[in-house]
Amino acid sequence: MNDLRSLLFAFLILFSAIQLQGQDILEKYIEQGLENNLALKQKKLNYRKSLEALQEARGLFFPDISFNARYSVADGGRVFDIPTGDMLNPVYSTLNQLTQSNSFPQIENQEIPFLRPNEQETKLSLRQPLFQPEVFFNFKIRKDMAEAEFIGVEVYKRELVFEIKTAYFNYLKTVKALEVFELTLEVVRENLRVNESLFENDKVTMDVVYRSKAELSKVEQQKAEAEKYFNTSAAYFNFLLNRGLNETITAVQETNLQQEEWMNESDAVEKALDNRGELEQLRLYQDMADKSLKLNRYNIAPTLSGALDYGIQGERYEFNPDADFVMASLVLKWKLFRGFENRAKIQQAAIEKDILEEKYKELQKQINLDVIDSFYEMAAAREAVVSARTQRESAIKAFELINKKYNQGQSNLLEYIDARTSATNAWLNLILSQYDYEISQAGFERALAIYPID
Repeated sequence: MNDLRSLLFAFLILFSAIQLQGQDILEKYIEQGLENNLALKQKKLNYRKSLEALQEARGLFFPDISFNARYSVADGGRVFDIPTGDMLNPVYSTLNQLTQSNSFPQIENQEIPFLRPNEQETKLSLRQPLFQPEVFFNFKIRKDMAEAEFIGVEVYKRELVFEIKTAYFNYLKTVKALEVFELTLEVVRENLRVNESLFENDKVTMDVVYRSKAELSKVEQQKAEAEKYFNTSAAYFNFLLNRGLNETITAVQETNLQQEEWMNESDAVEKALDNRGELEQLRLYQDMADKSLKLNRYNIAPTLSGALDYGIQGERYEFNPDADFVMASLVLKWKLFRGFENRAKIQQAAIEKDILEEKYKELQKQINLDVIDSFYEMAAAREAVVSARTQRESAIKAFELINKKYNQGQSNLLEYIDARTSATNAWLNLILSQYDYEISQAGFERALAIYPID
């Protein structure tokens, strides 16, 4: 049987090799995730959409120019009666009698229709808002909304970085666990071979061989479970990067075994309150609520706009000085009463502003709690690594002693199995503790928003 300490030494070399290369690989994966993640792409599209909405709001400041043409044919309708015959015919009759002539003929009463049989109007129209608070405040609100969407993208980037790091370290857990089970299988297979040889030489009974086979099956089952988690963790990591779920992942040791000096708790909280984009995003929402309140208050004011029309009118299309026209207008609109609708909108906007102020206070406390939780979680994880190292070293040494005594016939199989199980579990516990510490560091980075995502 190969010396277990040599196997452990070889494993530790593999476990701690090329830390700088591992950092570069993880950074490369993070870059891929920030470039390709589907959820992040949706966030970016929402931001682009908000920029277009801002452009739309900006366009309301410019004049609206339109070309309008109308040609109509009418028949019937109301008429305007002009009694010209009734008024002039008596006079004409008297004149004819005086002049002994028919120089003044009789005329008919006139009927002029309100609708002309044929009519056209073709014009260019320009409309320019001069004083419309709704246009101004709508633009300001859209601008704040675009900034909030941008901050939302940045916040999600930091969350995505944390998810990628966590998924990568969970994947490395399964990689190292499989290596441990491979080494453990070598040990239990060697133990089975030795016990089968001893049975053939009548040194042990068959139950020892059966127990060794059972231990081999147990380790194989544990390895199969580890392979399942290996495949699922790899698929989730690839999903975050928007890659094929079965793509190969470069697994390089990344755990920083040295204790790092972090800022104290109060400084960490202060830094988080300065850095967290969620607070800035909520401040923008507060600004939007304030602008919405002002907008509704200004709704009681009149609006003023200018209009300019130029075109031609007539019964047919003609281009001459008698057909074309130009008209300039100032349009004042003042809504004097709207059934208390605007007052209700003002109250709603004021309440929304108060709600956002309370949410801001709540978010500050949540961030404070998040920082404290991640701070002490990281401290506990660091201590767990130290404890797990001690446990592993003690378990390995205990197994080596029991293994030597077992080979000399001074220890029974149950003691050997218990020592081997303790060594394997201690080894796995160290792996989990080391990567949990890395995950806690990533969580602390996320809580303080200190990872450089640009």
